[in-house]
Amino acid sequence: MKKNKTVLIFVFDGFADWEIAHASVGIRKSNVYTIKTIALTKAPVVSMGGLQVLPDLDFIPEVDLCDIDGSNTAMLILPGGSMWEQQKNHMINCLVAHCLKCNIPVASICGSTVMLADMGLLNNVLHTSNDVDYLKFLSPTYEGCEFYRSYQVVQDQNIITATGTASIEFARTIFETLNIDHEENLMNWFQYFNTINLCE
Repeated sequence: MKKNKTVLIFVFDGFADWEIAHASVGIRKSNVYTIKTIALTKAPVVSMGGLQVLPDLDFIPEVDLCDIDGSNTAMLILPGGSMWEQQKNHMINCLVAHCLKCNIPVASICGSTVMLADMGLLNNVLHTSNDVDYLKFLSPTYEGCEFYRSYQVVQDQNIITATGTASIEFARTIFETLNIDHEENLMNWFQYFNTINLCE
């Protein structure tokens, strides 16, 4: 029996749980992929909303990078949180670089886009974030202003970036990338949640 590919979600103290909620539920319900949380250690982390998560995996570069490739891993998802702005998650950089080298998409929302900017990954790809000035202020080495787009979500060269207010659009783009639903169901799902937002 063929084993499902894994979608890795990086978790840490203070991660923005709501930003990945729609995406994680949709991925899990598809029964096509296995979701695993990965953290810097296996100690429990507490999300910004107070949810305690016991990571499935701890990240040990010299071990894990050898085992992660396109045959077993479908995507890496990076939720937002203030840790990115404080540059406290830099140890995960090599995983991000490794995934992109292995042609594994990386999906980044809100504050996690700062880390991509710090790594120079946004200097030559179309991208978005909370604001271009947000990236310039928090990432002094950022040189990708001409590639910045004021959209909710941007996908280019295996990198998905989203603003912190675009959890639904972020999920939709992730679903499209993972090909876990046909177009009609995806559009109905997207319109349903957007209709609710407009009514509120």
